[in-house]
Amino acid sequence: MAIDLAGMSKKELLQLQKDIASALKNVDIKARQEARLAAEKAAAEFGFSLDEVLGAGKGKKPAGVAKYRNPTNPEQTWTGRGRKPAWLNEAIAAGADISDLEI
Repeated sequence: MAIDLAGMSKKELLQLQKDIASALKNVDIKARQEARLAAEKAAAEFGFSLDEVLGAGKGKKPAGVAKYRNPTNPEQTWTGRGRKPAWLNEAIAAGADISDLEI
């Protein structure tokens, strides 16, 4: 299956490039699915689920408990860890004390 690239227009070549990228993505998805099925089958032969073998869920840090709440939008909270959210910085810049925002 030879494709005459030299005889194609730029528009046709760009479309071909998009089609190839899409086809490669689909091949990767299918390969991952097949690999997962093979891994699940191998784990089952030893009496385990794949999650048990991989230790899924272990070692993950639990989500922190919210310590601060945005008074203008109560759905926005912050645990006090990591970078301060924009709403907190704005409230502090407007003169609010961080202790006023504690839950």
